[in-house]
Amino acid sequence: MAAFASKMAQQLQPAAWASKLAQLQYVPLAPTIAQLQSKACEATRVAAEHGSAYQKQLQSKACEATRFAAKHGSEYQKQLQSKAREATRFAAEQASAYQRTLMERNKQYVVDPPTIEKCQELSKQLFYTRLASLPGRYESFWKEVDGAKLLLTNRKNWKVEDAGVAALFGIELYAWLCAGEIIGRGFTLTGYHV
Repeated sequence: MAAFASKMAQQLQPAAWASKLAQLQYVPLAPTIAQLQSKACEATRVAAEHGSAYQKQLQSKACEATRFAAKHGSEYQKQLQSKAREATRFAAEQASAYQRTLMERNKQYVVDPPTIEKCQELSKQLFYTRLASLPGRYESFWKEVDGAKLLLTNRKNWKVEDAGVAALFGIELYAWLCAGEIIGRGFTLTGYHV
């Protein structure tokens, strides 16, 4: 879904239209254009994210954007209004088509009937299946620990590959430690905020 949204954003780019025209010749209208631009972008985003299930919401956002443009009607804004209408129409068509193809490709995973009760049942099944897999995970964890202990006790028999893997693992652990420290300090490299 994210790939579809970025593809649509590249094709439509109502923000680019509005910002370029506002910078070139309609500088006094910039705040009004920014509001219109945000409404059109929001309508396009809703269509890209949610597909046909939210088309009514998309249509209301598009209508709101076009009403706003008509109310503040200059020639540029009417042109922008038609572009916004065209963009939202395209987004609605593409989103519903994408949702249909996505569901068609993955229909083997859909449980009939797709009801709330069935979803709750499936979530319980997933929870208890994962819970049942804990003993197997516990055993495999201890096998890995025993393998690491065996490698540490037989350091004389190490190959260069084993030493390289151990060094990379240590470097990765240190990198995660540093990242955690930076995040914990509030994303500063120099120290804590005092």
